[in-house]
Amino acid sequence: MATVESTCEDCEGKRFQASVLEYTLGGRNIAEVLAMSVTEAEEFFKAGEASTPAAHKILDRLADVGLGYLSLGQPLTTLSGGERQRLKLATQMGEKGDIYILDEPTTGLHLADVEQLLGLLDRLVDSGKSVIVIEHHQAVMAHGDWIIDLGPGAGHDGGQIVFEGTPADLVAARSTLTGEHLADYVAG
Repeated sequence: MATVESTCEDCEGKRFQASVLEYTLGGRNIAEVLAMSVTEAEEFFKAGEASTPAAHKILDRLADVGLGYLSLGQPLTTLSGGERQRLKLATQMGEKGDIYILDEPTTGLHLADVEQLLGLLDRLVDSGKSVIVIEHHQAVMAHGDWIIDLGPGAGHDGGQIVFEGTPADLVAARSTLTGEHLADYVAG
């Protein structure tokens, strides 16, 4: 029955009893807070009566990974693979660690969000972290410091290193399919 939904007649889909909804923080009840986007909640918890530094810090990391549009109460099952991966990245950014490995983090992202993600990856590298990205997005490849291209084909036709070097060297060599496509991307 996971695909069947019905709105509760008692709470009208707010997920809380009326007695719980009487309590507010900064003029908002829990249902209203959970309906906020990450961006809205980041401002809400930043200052004023609702100021909560710990919540603001977490929301700031979620915005940093490009998830500002998600609502706080959004079920995890509605997130794409790329969104879940960026959620995990935001969580890990609060931990100690020196190496980040991301698998296709741009999946489902708008180009503006890809730029934001690249800025975040730059900040991680600038802070001394190592970032390894498995990615087909040409903007990410062009932005990288080093590329390891596997091939010569996809799936069972690949698995061998066909190029290793800087993106500029890959574009100049055009020795692989990735190099040809990246050269066209950079030229366009």
